[in-house]
Amino acid sequence: MHCVTQGLGTILEARQLLLVVQGEGKAEAVAQMIEGPLASICPASALQLHPDAVVVIDRAAASQLRFYDYYEYVQEQLPEGSA
Repeated sequence: MHCVTQGLGTILEARQLLLVVQGEGKAEAVAQMIEGPLASICPASALQLHPDAVVVIDRAAASQLRFYDYYEYVQEQLPEGSA
């Protein structure tokens, strides 16, 4: 019903970013954004350059990440209260 859009320049100028992604239909885009090269074909890959970006994804959206097991391991090893 509603949509909010921002240009990449505005997004990258933000002090902090929070991106929430759900669903298997977004899995390929998530994998390209996080593990792919910076490329105009995947504008979200520019988020790799942001110094304070947090990406929250469900397991379905993470299903195409090549290093999924590593990310899970790192998350489990975080000190109490830092996640």
